[in-house]
Amino acid sequence: MRFPPRTSRLGVAAALLSALLVGGTVSANTATAAPTAYGSICYSDLPSQAYDTLNLITRGGPFPYPQDGTVFQNRERLLPIQSTGYYHEYTVKTPGSSTRGAKRVVTGEQHEEDYYTADHYASFDLIDYDC
Repeated sequence: MRFPPRTSRLGVAAALLSALLVGGTVSANTATAAPTAYGSICYSDLPSQAYDTLNLITRGGPFPYPQDGTVFQNRERLLPIQSTGYYHEYTVKTPGSSTRGAKRVVTGEQHEEDYYTADHYASFDLIDYDC
């Protein structure tokens, strides 16, 4: 299974410069982020099983479920809209559950763009690694 590359964040300034260099236009909307439909959670507030999942993602596996690493479609449209293949999902084991349970980590292509859901995609929290 091929896993997505995780690139570093470019930031608004780099995006503006890139648009100018390639002859694009820059508008007020370019420098502002779209409204988000997700919250945030401190890395230290995650359940211990999420740490296990994040460590497996960093190492590239092996993952406990065949669905881990598959493309997340963002059908709920709660995460920023991106092209298909941008997001991938991974199972966070739920103690006592005989199934995969409802907890997941969804990763984007940007560095530390990891989202946690405890309710099977009904809501998401961006993991804040700085708190």
